[in-house]
Amino acid sequence: MDWQKNLKDVLSYDSLVHAVAGATGGFTAMTVFYPLDTVRIILQVDDSSQRKTISEVIEEVVRQHGLKGLYKGWRPVITSLWCSNFVYFYSYNFLKLTFYGTKKPSGWKDLAAASLAGVINVLVTTPMWVVNTRLKLQGKKAGTSAADIQYHGILDCFSKILEKEGVGALWNGTGPSLLLVCNPTIQFVVYEALKRKFIQMLKTRDLGTGTLFLIGAMAKAVATLVTYPVQVIQSRMRAQSKDGRKNMSFTHCINHVIRTAGWKGFYKGIEAKLLQTILMAALMFMTYEKIARVVFKVMRAQPATS
Repeated sequence: MDWQKNLKDVLSYDSLVHAVAGATGGFTAMTVFYPLDTVRIILQVDDSSQRKTISEVIEEVVRQHGLKGLYKGWRPVITSLWCSNFVYFYSYNFLKLTFYGTKKPSGWKDLAAASLAGVINVLVTTPMWVVNTRLKLQGKKAGTSAADIQYHGILDCFSKILEKEGVGALWNGTGPSLLLVCNPTIQFVVYEALKRKFIQMLKTRDLGTGTLFLIGAMAKAVATLVTYPVQVIQSRMRAQSKDGRKNMSFTHCINHVIRTAGWKGFYKGIEAKLLQTILMAALMFMTYEKIARVVFKVMRAQPATS
């Protein structure tokens, strides 16, 4: 029966291996480049008209909070990222199995699988990203004392948001997040296309570390440049709370950015984001491919799709 085949695809060994490999790759990349993510969020939610450089923000954070300030909120971010990558890679690969079957891969099928996986990922993991954004931003101003710290860990942040703002607040920024489904969609479609091209050019499926790093970097660069303005709005909506920043809708956030920083405000922090996201994606894909390849080789199994 068809439902039995679909269930087998959803619970497949291949999808689990890809999910664990993707989550581990994301964990590794985020840990290495986390300070750039801290800088990126600070720049995105900054209302001042002054355009700060990456080095200026790093110097400011280190001066106020020490080197550990660059890793503020690392645990919730890593937890969110691991879960997010697991959900995305698992969904993406079982959807590829569903769409491809025994048929030849194509760009349109990559697009459909990546888009649907992105929607699933957003709906499942947005609350975790709201929490880690709140944790990362609290206390970023100079002079903040321990008494001013509102949230004490992931679970405390979850419970206080539910208590004070309601369950809907955990999905703040879902609108922009759904729009940003196009980011991993673009990234994965470009990645798959480039990967197939390099396999054809080099006449080998065993692409080297440098090639995989380059393909991952190129794919993420394209996706980031196209979708960055929406990411700025997303960060602002996740950061707002009823007892702090005024809660604003998607359109109000857009108007606020234009009013306070002009159109250039939509690209605040783009340097940090490009540096962080390109290096992260490149390292993540390289780690993901290597882990998946080793696991399939050790278990004497082959992935159902490439």
